[in-house]
Amino acid sequence: MMEQEVRLNLKPLSIKDLPPKHHIELCHFKQKSNWDCGISCVLMVLPTKHRQHLLKNLSAVCKNEGFNKSTWTIDLCYLLRRYNVEHVFYTITIGVHEGYRGNSFYHHILNKDESRVNLKFREASKNDIIVKKGSISILHIIEHLVNGPIIILTNARLLYCDICKFNKISNELRKCLPWPTTYQGHYIVLCGYDIERQRVFYRNPSFGDHVCVMSVANLENARKSYGTDEDVIFIYK
Repeated sequence: MMEQEVRLNLKPLSIKDLPPKHHIELCHFKQKSNWDCGISCVLMVLPTKHRQHLLKNLSAVCKNEGFNKSTWTIDLCYLLRRYNVEHVFYTITIGVHEGYRGNSFYHHILNKDESRVNLKFREASKNDIIVKKGSISILHIIEHLVNGPIIILTNARLLYCDICKFNKISNELRKCLPWPTTYQGHYIVLCGYDIERQRVFYRNPSFGDHVCVMSVANLENARKSYGTDEDVIFIYK
Protein backbone atom coordinates (compact mmCIF):
# COMPACT_ATOMS: atom_id res chain seq x y z
CA MET A 1 0.00 0.00 0.00
CA MET A 2 1.42 3.37 -0.99
CA GLU A 3 1.79 5.94 1.75
CA GLN A 4 -0.36 8.49 -0.12
CA GLU A 5 -3.32 6.12 0.06
CA VAL A 6 -3.37 6.06 3.86
CA ARG A 7 -2.20 9.59 4.65
CA LEU A 8 -4.19 10.87 7.60
CA ASN A 9 -5.39 14.33 8.52
CA LEU A 10 -4.03 15.19 11.96
CA LYS A 11 -5.12 18.84 11.96
CA PRO A 12 -8.02 18.23 14.44
CA LEU A 13 -5.36 17.67 17.09
CA SER A 14 -4.48 21.37 17.06
CA ILE A 15 -7.94 22.12 18.45
CA LYS A 16 -6.98 20.32 21.64
CA ASP A 17 -3.90 22.50 22.06
CA LEU A 18 -1.39 19.70 21.81
CA PRO A 19 2.23 20.72 21.26
CA PRO A 20 2.98 20.44 17.51
CA LYS A 21 6.02 18.32 18.35
CA HIS A 22 6.70 16.17 21.40
CA HIS A 23 9.45 13.76 22.41
CA ILE A 24 9.79 11.56 25.50
CA GLU A 25 13.30 10.82 26.72
CA LEU A 26 13.74 7.11 27.47
CA CYS A 27 16.59 4.91 28.59
CA HIS A 28 17.20 2.58 25.63
CA PHE A 29 17.56 -1.18 25.97
CA LYS A 30 18.59 -3.44 23.12
CA GLN A 31 17.10 -6.92 22.98
CA LYS A 32 19.52 -9.79 23.42
CA SER A 33 17.60 -12.48 21.57
CA ASN A 34 14.77 -12.91 19.06
CA TRP A 35 12.14 -13.32 21.81
CA ASP A 36 12.78 -10.49 24.30
CA CYS A 37 11.81 -7.35 22.35
CA GLY A 38 8.76 -6.94 24.60
CA ILE A 39 10.88 -7.22 27.74
CA SER A 40 13.26 -4.61 26.36
CA CYS A 41 10.32 -2.28 25.73
CA VAL A 42 9.12 -2.73 29.31
CA LEU A 43 12.63 -1.93 30.56
CA MET A 44 12.55 1.33 28.59
CA VAL A 45 9.41 2.56 30.36
CA LEU A 46 10.19 1.38 33.92
CA PRO A 47 11.39 3.80 36.61
CA THR A 48 15.12 3.43 37.32
CA LYS A 49 14.72 1.50 40.60
CA HIS A 50 12.37 -1.09 39.07
CA ARG A 51 14.45 -1.32 35.91
CA GLN A 52 17.50 -2.25 37.93
CA HIS A 53 15.55 -4.89 39.85
CA LEU A 54 14.22 -6.50 36.67
CA LEU A 55 17.65 -6.54 35.05
CA LYS A 56 19.17 -8.14 38.13
CA ASN A 57 16.43 -10.75 38.48
CA LEU A 58 15.33 -11.18 34.87
CA SER A 59 15.47 -14.99 34.65
CA ALA A 60 13.67 -15.48 37.95
CA VAL A 61 10.99 -12.90 37.10
CA CYS A 62 10.33 -14.40 33.66
CA LYS A 63 9.98 -17.85 35.21
CA ASN A 64 7.74 -16.54 37.97
CA GLU A 65 5.50 -14.74 35.46
CA GLY A 66 5.17 -17.99 33.55
CA PHE A 67 6.19 -16.88 30.08
CA ASN A 68 9.88 -17.79 30.20
CA LYS A 69 10.95 -17.04 26.60
CA SER A 70 7.59 -16.53 24.93
CA THR A 71 5.92 -13.20 25.66
CA TRP A 72 2.48 -12.02 24.59
CA THR A 73 1.18 -8.51 25.16
CA ILE A 74 -0.85 -9.61 28.17
CA ASP A 75 2.41 -10.92 29.71
CA LEU A 76 3.92 -7.46 29.36
CA CYS A 77 0.90 -6.02 31.17
CA TYR A 78 1.37 -8.37 34.11
CA LEU A 79 5.03 -7.40 34.17
CA LEU A 80 4.14 -3.70 34.23
CA ARG A 81 1.63 -4.32 37.02
CA ARG A 82 4.32 -6.19 38.96
CA TYR A 83 6.22 -2.91 39.09
CA ASN A 84 3.11 -0.75 39.65
CA VAL A 85 3.31 1.02 36.30
CA GLU A 86 -0.08 2.47 35.45
CA HIS A 87 -1.21 1.38 32.00
CA VAL A 88 -4.18 0.42 29.80
CA PHE A 89 -4.07 -2.40 27.25
CA TYR A 90 -6.14 -2.04 24.08
CA THR A 91 -6.67 -4.97 21.69
CA ILE A 92 -9.21 -6.14 19.15
CA THR A 93 -8.98 -9.73 20.43
CA ILE A 94 -9.52 -10.87 24.01
CA GLY A 95 -7.49 -14.04 24.48
CA VAL A 96 -5.86 -16.06 21.72
CA HIS A 97 -7.18 -15.49 18.20
CA GLU A 98 -8.50 -18.81 16.89
CA GLY A 99 -7.55 -17.85 13.35
CA TYR A 100 -3.85 -17.93 14.21
CA ARG A 101 -3.72 -21.71 14.24
CA GLY A 102 -2.82 -21.72 10.57
CA ASN A 103 -0.37 -18.83 10.84
CA SER A 104 3.27 -19.91 10.47
CA PHE A 105 4.50 -17.37 13.04
CA TYR A 106 2.09 -18.53 15.75
CA HIS A 107 2.04 -22.23 14.87
CA HIS A 108 5.19 -22.97 16.84
CA ILE A 109 4.09 -21.22 20.03
CA LEU A 110 0.31 -21.51 20.17
CA ASN A 111 0.00 -24.97 21.71
CA LYS A 112 2.24 -24.22 24.68
CA ASP A 113 1.00 -20.67 25.26
CA GLU A 114 -2.75 -20.74 24.62
CA SER A 115 -3.95 -21.89 28.05
CA ARG A 116 -1.64 -19.52 29.92
CA VAL A 117 -2.52 -16.51 27.77
CA ASN A 118 -6.28 -17.11 27.96
CA LEU A 119 -6.07 -17.53 31.75
CA LYS A 120 -4.17 -14.26 32.11
CA PHE A 121 -6.86 -12.46 30.14
CA ARG A 122 -9.60 -13.97 32.32
CA GLU A 123 -7.82 -12.96 35.53
CA ALA A 124 -6.67 -9.53 34.35
CA SER A 125 -9.40 -7.60 36.14
CA LYS A 126 -8.79 -9.14 39.56
CA ASN A 127 -5.09 -8.36 39.11
CA ASP A 128 -5.90 -4.68 38.49
CA ILE A 129 -4.96 -4.89 34.82
CA ILE A 130 -7.21 -2.87 32.53
CA VAL A 131 -7.89 -4.55 29.18
CA LYS A 132 -10.18 -2.78 26.72
CA LYS A 133 -11.42 -4.36 23.51
CA GLY A 134 -11.37 -2.09 20.50
CA SER A 135 -9.35 -0.54 17.70
CA ILE A 136 -7.44 2.56 18.78
CA SER A 137 -7.26 5.45 16.30
CA ILE A 138 -4.02 7.20 15.42
CA LEU A 139 -5.51 10.40 16.87
CA HIS A 140 -5.95 8.66 20.23
CA ILE A 141 -2.35 7.45 20.04
CA ILE A 142 -0.96 10.93 19.31
CA GLU A 143 -3.03 12.43 22.10
CA HIS A 144 -1.76 9.92 24.63
CA LEU A 145 1.93 10.51 23.86
CA VAL A 146 1.72 13.78 25.77
CA ASN A 147 1.03 11.69 28.89
CA GLY A 148 3.49 8.86 28.35
CA PRO A 149 5.03 6.36 25.93
CA ILE A 150 3.20 3.52 24.18
CA ILE A 151 4.30 -0.08 23.68
CA ILE A 152 2.97 -1.30 20.34
CA LEU A 153 2.98 -4.72 18.69
CA THR A 154 3.89 -4.40 15.01
CA ASN A 155 4.73 -6.52 12.01
CA ALA A 156 8.50 -6.10 11.80
CA ARG A 157 8.40 -6.60 8.04
CA LEU A 158 6.43 -3.36 7.72
CA LEU A 159 8.56 -1.21 10.03
CA TYR A 160 10.48 1.62 8.43
CA CYS A 161 12.74 4.42 9.59
CA ASP A 162 13.13 7.68 7.69
CA ILE A 163 16.60 8.07 9.19
CA CYS A 164 17.78 4.58 8.32
CA LYS A 165 16.09 4.96 4.90
CA PHE A 166 15.13 1.31 4.58
CA ASN A 167 13.70 -1.57 6.53
CA LYS A 168 16.69 -3.00 8.38
CA ILE A 169 14.81 -4.62 11.21
CA SER A 170 12.99 -7.10 8.98
CA ASN A 171 16.26 -8.39 7.58
CA GLU A 172 17.83 -8.71 11.01
CA LEU A 173 14.91 -10.57 12.58
CA ARG A 174 14.59 -12.85 9.56
CA LYS A 175 18.04 -14.23 10.34
CA CYS A 176 16.90 -15.21 13.84
CA LEU A 177 13.78 -17.09 12.82
CA PRO A 178 14.10 -20.79 11.82
CA TRP A 179 10.91 -20.75 9.70
CA PRO A 180 9.68 -18.52 6.86
CA THR A 181 6.79 -16.18 7.62
CA THR A 182 5.08 -13.10 6.24
CA TYR A 183 4.42 -11.86 9.77
CA GLN A 184 7.06 -11.17 12.41
CA GLY A 185 5.62 -9.88 15.67
CA HIS A 186 7.85 -7.18 17.13
CA TYR A 187 7.34 -4.67 19.95
CA ILE A 188 8.50 -1.06 19.75
CA VAL A 189 8.04 1.95 22.04
CA LEU A 190 6.46 5.08 20.62
CA CYS A 191 8.07 8.09 22.27
CA GLY A 192 6.89 11.15 20.39
CA TYR A 193 5.38 12.77 17.33
CA ASP A 194 5.67 15.64 14.87
CA ILE A 195 2.18 16.71 13.77
CA GLU A 196 3.36 19.06 11.03
CA ARG A 197 5.37 16.35 9.27
CA GLN A 198 2.96 13.56 10.27
CA ARG A 199 5.76 11.52 11.78
CA VAL A 200 6.15 9.50 14.98
CA PHE A 201 9.31 8.82 16.98
CA TYR A 202 9.99 5.34 18.30
CA ARG A 203 12.66 3.22 19.92
CA ASN A 204 13.35 -0.13 18.36
CA PRO A 205 14.85 -2.70 20.76
CA SER A 206 16.59 -4.45 17.86
CA PHE A 207 18.85 -1.42 17.41
CA GLY A 208 21.28 0.32 19.71
CA ASP A 209 20.55 3.63 21.48
CA HIS A 210 18.77 5.37 18.64
CA VAL A 211 15.44 7.12 18.05
CA CYS A 212 13.80 6.05 14.79
CA VAL A 213 11.31 8.11 12.81
CA MET A 214 8.52 6.88 10.56
CA SER A 215 5.42 8.28 8.93
CA VAL A 216 2.00 7.91 10.48
CA ALA A 217 1.03 5.94 7.37
CA ASN A 218 3.80 3.38 7.88
CA LEU A 219 2.95 3.07 11.56
CA GLU A 220 -0.67 2.34 10.66
CA ASN A 221 0.40 -0.39 8.24
CA ALA A 222 2.77 -2.01 10.74
CA ARG A 223 0.49 -1.94 13.78
CA LYS A 224 -2.69 -3.01 11.96
CA SER A 225 -1.12 -5.89 10.09
CA TYR A 226 -2.85 -9.25 10.51
CA GLY A 227 -1.28 -10.94 13.51
CA THR A 228 -0.89 -7.90 15.76
CA ASP A 229 -4.50 -7.78 17.06
CA GLU A 230 -3.77 -4.02 17.08
CA ASP A 231 -2.25 -4.46 20.54
CA VAL A 232 -1.19 -1.22 22.21
CA ILE A 233 -0.27 -0.49 25.81
CA PHE A 234 -0.69 3.12 26.96
CA ILE A 235 1.81 3.90 29.71
CA TYR A 236 0.95 6.68 32.16
CA LYS A 237 3.75 8.54 33.86
